[in-house]
Amino acid sequence: MRRIHVGNALGAFGLGFTVPYLYVYVAQVRDLGATTAGLVLAIFAVAALVVLPFAGRAIVRRGPLPVLLAALVMAAVGSMSLGLAAGATSVLLSAAALGAGQAVMQPALATMIVDCSGAETRSRAFATQFFLQNLGLGVGGLIGGHLVDPSRAGSFTLLFSIQAAMFLLLVAVMATVRMPRAAKGAEVSAGAAGATGSAREGWKQLLGNRAMVQLSVLGFALFFACYGQFESGLSAYGVEAAGISTSALGTALAANTAVIVVAQFVVLRFVERRRRSRVIAAVGLIWAVAWGVAGVAGLGQVSQTMATAAFVSTYALFGLGEAMLSPTVAPLVADLAPEGMAGQYNSAFALVKQLALAVGPAVGGPMGASWHAAYVVVFLLFSLGIVGLAVRLGRVLTGVQDLPGSGKSRVVARGGAGVESAVARA
Repeated sequence: MRRIHVGNALGAFGLGFTVPYLYVYVAQVRDLGATTAGLVLAIFAVAALVVLPFAGRAIVRRGPLPVLLAALVMAAVGSMSLGLAAGATSVLLSAAALGAGQAVMQPALATMIVDCSGAETRSRAFATQFFLQNLGLGVGGLIGGHLVDPSRAGSFTLLFSIQAAMFLLLVAVMATVRMPRAAKGAEVSAGAAGATGSAREGWKQLLGNRAMVQLSVLGFALFFACYGQFESGLSAYGVEAAGISTSALGTALAANTAVIVVAQFVVLRFVERRRRSRVIAAVGLIWAVAWGVAGVAGLGQVSQTMATAAFVSTYALFGLGEAMLSPTVAPLVADLAPEGMAGQYNSAFALVKQLALAVGPAVGGPMGASWHAAYVVVFLLFSLGIVGLAVRLGRVLTGVQDLPGSGKSRVVARGGAGVESAVARA
């Protein structure tokens, strides 16, 4: 588990070097224009949507570790190629390889956490993962900002080289991981089962799980109303409606990360003793308040200082909600997965996330830039809708799924597992 967490931190650290500067690199440094830069950002989502349906099946059949190592190598090749690419075709192909590798890394690492944790420790394990990801992104972005120089293409090549090196270092770290015996045995069982099973049957079983379908709908709403707005609709709204400067926008993003890093383990103590459905409902209420504060920033008759403070507070409130979700949603996905299906369930939920991240900016961007009042009202109502969806989800969850501490439960769904748990049900 320690190695997995180190891997999460290294991967996030590498991403932090390049993610904030992709648009500038493609549009200005390589002089390929805004259209190509937009396509590069879009192709990350497209690549994820293409590979994730297959990633879950691969994790079930082969186990999460081999899939993770292959994804890391692909991401390293894509990153290094992107740093050296000069033409539009090579840039787009490199971005596709990097995006596909990054997309597969998420469910593979999540499944490894499931394999190395029990019901009692899973929430803390995912909270630690989220904490280290945000810390790595923040530190990587800070260092990358001091290394990059838009007047020198070589400085961007250095950034992408560092990112590729982080992925390869992560390969070396992950190669030393020894998965639990049950998980190893499970991979063999899953491989045998894969000979008779089919991807279609796996998806049919998943879609027949009422609780998982409801959680996927809820997850889409969560990612659409929050992450899908950060760098598109909400930032456009802040600049156009509230008159927020670029430096204040950076401060808002920093406040979001700071709240997550500072509050994560404090929030965890609260979350671990509450029903998961009620925690998610509480996040919906917090985000509704956040959108109300955003309304004050852009629509209220307040000074520029007050508008900036309100806008920064919006991002901080989103961070509080994210800190509550990290030990709640991912463990719930694992606990809903039948034996041997955790990899497929993690990949399916990652696919839902990518869909929301693709649709969110397309919808929120134009609204945030032009229809300010409608933008705030729509996403405030979306947040209240999250409350309703969470309450409805709670009605179909078992007591142990909704509140793991309410009784002993099985160790759920090894990533390639087809084995029975040794832990008795309550």
